[in-house]
This record gives sequence, structure tokens and C-alpha cells, in this order.
Amino acid sequence: MKKLLLLFLLTGMVATAQQNLTIEQATYGQYQAYAPKSLTAPQWRTDTKTITYLDNTYSKLMSRSEESNWEETTFLTKQDLTTALKAKFPSDYFSFQIFPYRYEWKDKNTISFDATGTNGTYLVLFDVEKKEVIHAVSFSTDAAQQTMAPNGTKAAWLNENNIVITDENGNNTNVTNDTDKGIVNGSDYVHRQEFGINKGMWWSADSNMLLYYRKDETMVANYPLVNFGERIAKENDIKYPMAGMKSEEVTLVIYNIASKTKTTLKTEGPKEQFLTCVTWSPDNKYVFVGVLNREQNHLKLNRYEAATGNFVNTLFEEQASTYVEPLHNLTFLPNSNDKFLYRTEKNGYEQLYVYNTDGKLIKNLGYNDVVVMELLNFDAKGKTVFYVGTANNGLDRQLYQVNLKSGKTTQITNGSGTHSVMVSSDGSLALDSFSNTTTPNDVSIIATASKKTTSILKSDNPYTGVTKLPKMELVTITAADGKTPLNGRLIYPGNFDANKQYPVMVYVYGGPHAQLVTNDWLGGASLFDYYMAQQGYVVFTLDNRGSDARGRDFEHVIHRNLGQNEMADQMKGVEFLKSKSFVNQDKIGVYGWSFGGFMSTSLMLNHSDTFKVGVAGGPVCDWQYYEVMYGERYMDMPQENPEGYEKASVVNKASKLNGRLLMIHGAQDNVVVQQHSMQFINACITAGKQVDYFLYPTHEHNVRGKDRIHLNHKIADYFDTHLK
Repeated sequence: MKKLLLLFLLTGMVATAQQNLTIEQATYGQYQAYAPKSLTAPQWRTDTKTITYLDNTYSKLMSRSEESNWEETTFLTKQDLTTALKAKFPSDYFSFQIFPYRYEWKDKNTISFDATGTNGTYLVLFDVEKKEVIHAVSFSTDAAQQTMAPNGTKAAWLNENNIVITDENGNNTNVTNDTDKGIVNGSDYVHRQEFGINKGMWWSADSNMLLYYRKDETMVANYPLVNFGERIAKENDIKYPMAGMKSEEVTLVIYNIASKTKTTLKTEGPKEQFLTCVTWSPDNKYVFVGVLNREQNHLKLNRYEAATGNFVNTLFEEQASTYVEPLHNLTFLPNSNDKFLYRTEKNGYEQLYVYNTDGKLIKNLGYNDVVVMELLNFDAKGKTVFYVGTANNGLDRQLYQVNLKSGKTTQITNGSGTHSVMVSSDGSLALDSFSNTTTPNDVSIIATASKKTTSILKSDNPYTGVTKLPKMELVTITAADGKTPLNGRLIYPGNFDANKQYPVMVYVYGGPHAQLVTNDWLGGASLFDYYMAQQGYVVFTLDNRGSDARGRDFEHVIHRNLGQNEMADQMKGVEFLKSKSFVNQDKIGVYGWSFGGFMSTSLMLNHSDTFKVGVAGGPVCDWQYYEVMYGERYMDMPQENPEGYEKASVVNKASKLNGRLLMIHGAQDNVVVQQHSMQFINACITAGKQVDYFLYPTHEHNVRGKDRIHLNHKIADYFDTHLK
């Protein structure tokens, strides 16, 4: 009897453990409870063969070194930091919940990190051997975008639209004093963070000068966002330069610390041009700037003298019949003031080139059709450089090493899948986190010369004993051009029966700078996709032409014609689905967000005989309401391409709506403003078409936090109600 009872209990436990995912688990589980085991916040200690990372409690910094045969030891604790900060600032109180996640090695014995005390926030340089604070700069808690000078004695930060420099003694210098909020200094939100822009201030290597963006947007029309949380709804105006309308005017200014003077770089030309690729020369004498015209088809890489702001020379120019899209700063070669790496897709794939500061091409480092995804370190002698690039038609990521003189390229990693790599400061070792569709995560150390591998960690399947994920497979489909292979992902319904027919949810994005299908754990899918499969849906995704990681020509088919080739390729995906006997051809739906919301709506309207249900989140409905930098790159101005804008608009096609469409928007969306969906809703009313609409009053372009669970629940319910 006891044995039977025990068997019953064990059986019950297994049954409970293998239940389908809940909507809560499907929303955040893959990033939290069911994330494959890995190293947290790993970093190579500079000039050593040692890696550091946080322990499982996030309270300690651990280390493994070649010298210790990669055995794990405790390196620092959050208490070490607290003790040192208390000694440096006895009048303040510090308490770390976790060891600083964003710590960074500056040299062999120094890390930098942020700290928050009772009296303010700090940027800290910490000696790990002496366990003491070397330099620390304190700010008020409302300081923004703090950036420490290389020597650690001062830092620049933003007080609303102005720049302040604070030294380690607490002395403040107001670099700018603009009272008009339309003049924005030092912000990373310039050119709407297109062109790879992620900062608005750059210290010179000697810490004596601060280079910064000065953005004048006083001439850009105000755009109202409405905060419904007030007793009387409050209007929040933002600057939103719409396609074809007046855009911001940007300059670059150098502030000299010693003389307290400012010098504006003489980036002459139209006031609405874009300033990108901003890079100091290592010797502090020059600033290099990519000057891109508003049409985004002509780039000049210019050099300017730091002392005077004078134009020195144009190193080279790039022109295209479609668009030129600079995305990266220059990377100077080690111990060189006159040679640098430049990344461009001018020859078809984003690859590396060595130039000198006179503009002479020294070496093309491109390798086959590999797209450079991440530039890593040089070797100890500065003879070679490492990068992560694509393979396997964009599905894989591999580590490559290229000789700067000969251009000879060696692929270091080989396993088909996704290699996420960090290379040591001397280039002799690489920390490789590897996954593919059958491997959650394998972490190892690779000796780059011999390719010898030492295993550090292997993750088990985190879903074992929790839930049974439906079968997933990667597929290849020929594009509408009849020749280009496209990557697709097919997730089968839970408890799949080949003799049954199932409804389909097509999840789509389809636009540039995004890739949904990858050869890694879960195939690049979100856990919500697997949740929907467990609910009885075939879940399908296709990376059409126009998406990322396949090269210039693959993406540029979208130019002046957004949505058209993308839809044609998606319909090839539908043909593939319809060839499967288990697909119910009368129950195909589509869901996407942002560009994917545009695609979902476009597919619902242009192929209403195929798609019966759609969910479009944050959708672009008419590209003339989108902003200048992104919108005009792909569509040119509305006045230059009226036919393309007309064809891409879903507003003027509202009368074609036949299925059930749910449109979702954030009321505070400052990326795809709510006017898009409002225009479409109004067009549906005029056309006598019923459409469902849901608004998240407090959210911007993405629905985040606990409300994401609400969003996913709503999407799942909509498909269950109208398609299942």
C-alpha cells in the first residue's frame, strides 16, 4: 500500500512538473527561472589570463585563471567595496544589494563601477589589490549620463539640457548654460540614436578636453503626448521631426578644461546633415567625423583640428543609389596615431578595412560573405584583430581572427551555432559561450593559437522536469525572387498529431536591424511562441529580405518600397505552411510589433483571403508620420517618393479589412506615435470596417514590466477567441 501511495505521489509530481507554461512563465521565464546556466557579467581582467564574474548570489566577484587551472575562487565581495567607500567617504552610507553588475576592468589592478550612497551617486575607480578607492566623483541623484575622464579625476554629466563637469573634490564647472530646453547639450539622444549613436560626450585620451553634441531642435515642431495619470490630463510635448519636415540642427563642440574655452568643429554644409562616427585621435590632436547628408546617400569621413575646429581633410567618401548607413566609430590600431579600422558594407557585407589618416586604403580585411557583428580585441603585438561574424546564411555566429597586414582570416570556433565571445586583452584566450538549437549553453576557454578548449560550464536543459517544450525546427524557404534562401522557424503544436489540423500564428518583424531566426537555444524564439504552440498553434517565423545579418543587397530591397518585397517573401512562407497537411489553411493569423505591427496590418489588408486574425502592436500605419532619420533612410521624403508612401500606407487600405484585427498602442509612444493607429482607426470607421483597439495609457513603444504579462494574455486570448 505504501509503495502504491509513493508511486501515486511521484506520478502526480511528474504530471504537475510537466504542465504547460503559464502566461507568467512564458513572459519572463526564459530570462529568469529558465535561463540556461551561465557566467554572470563575465570580464577578462586586463593584461592577465584571468576571467571574473558574479557568483550565483550576485554578492561576490569570482575569478578563474589559467594559473589556477581555471578553478573558481572568490576575488572580491560587495563588502570589500562598502568598506573602501566608507573609508573614502565617512560621512556617507553605502549598502550594495549586489556586487556592481556593470563593473569594468580599466587595467590589471583597477575596476570602475557606479555606487549609490545616502548623499549621492558616485563613479568609482577601485584598486583590487589594495582594496581601496583610487578616485571617485560624486553627483546628485538627478545627474544623468555621467561619463568619467580617463584619468579618473573628473566626470561630465547632464543637468537636464546642460553639461556639468565635477572633479573628485566636488567642484562643479558649468560647461553650458542654455536656458532654452530646445538646445540640448551632451545627450546621447541625437539624431534619434540612429547611426549607432549611443553617447553624446567624449573625453580626449589625456582627459583635458570634452567633445560633445550640441543639438538645436528649437525649429522642430512640438508633438503632444498626453499623460492621463493627472487629475486633469497633462500634455507632454516632445520634439518629433516627421519625414519631409524640418529636422534638428547638430554641431560638435570641444570644451578645453584648462582654458575653459569652447571650439565648434567647422562641419560646414547643410544644417540638417547628420554627424556620426565621432572619434578622437589617440594623440588628442584631431577629431574624426562622418558627415552624412540628409538624403543619407553620401558620406564624407572628415578630420578636424581639435585646437581650432578647422577642417583638415576628407579621408574618403561613400555614395550609394540607395543609402549609406554608418554605424560605428573608428578603431585606431594599437600604438598608432595614423591607422585605424573602419567598418562599412560598401562592398556588399559589413566588413573591416584598414585606412590611414590621409584616407589611403591600406588593406581590405573582408572575408567571403561574413558580416562583422562585433569587433573584439587585438592580439598582444597588434598584428591581428578578432571579431564575431556570421556564418551559415546568417544563422550562426563564429569567432574570426584576421591578420592586419596580409588580410588572412582564420575561423577560430567551429561548432555550428551561436558563439558569444570575449577575447582577453592580449588575444591569447577567448571566453566562449556556445549554444544552438540542442545546446542550452556551453562555456569554455579557447587558446586562440592552438584552438585547444577547456570546458568551464555546461548548462542542463532548464525546462527538464518543468515543462515539455514543443518540437522546433529551422527551415529554409526560397524568397519571392526565386533564388534567395530565407531562414524560417517552425514550432509544432504541443502533443502534435500529424493526422490533425492546427491553426497558425505567424510571428513577424521583417524590418532592418532585426533577426528573429537564429541557430541558438530556442532558435531565437521567445518563450511566448512556445506557449502558443503548447496551446495548440503552429507558430511560424520567417526572416524575409530586408532583415538583418545577410548583407547589403539582402536588406536594401526595401528602399523606397517598404513592405512590398517583405510581404512577398512572407507569402512564400505561407505557401510552405499550406504545403503541410497538419496546417488548417482557413485558420492562419499574424502577430507583430513596431515594424512587425506594420507588417501584420499590411498582410491582413493585402492578403485578407489568407490571414483571418491579426494583432498589430505599435504599428507604423503611414510612413509620413514616422521620423526623419529612420523613415527617410528607407523611403526618402514623402515629396520625393509619393508613390512609395502611398503603396506602403495601410490607412488608405482600411476598406480591405475582412478579418479580425486587434491594434495595440502605448499612449506615451515617442517612437511610433499614437497618431498612426488613430489615423487607421478613423479610416476603418469611414470605411465601415470593425476593428478592435487597446491602449496602454502609461507605456511608450514597448509594454514592459508586469504589464507585459497582461499584454501577452490579451494576445493569446484574441487568437483563442477568433482563430482557434
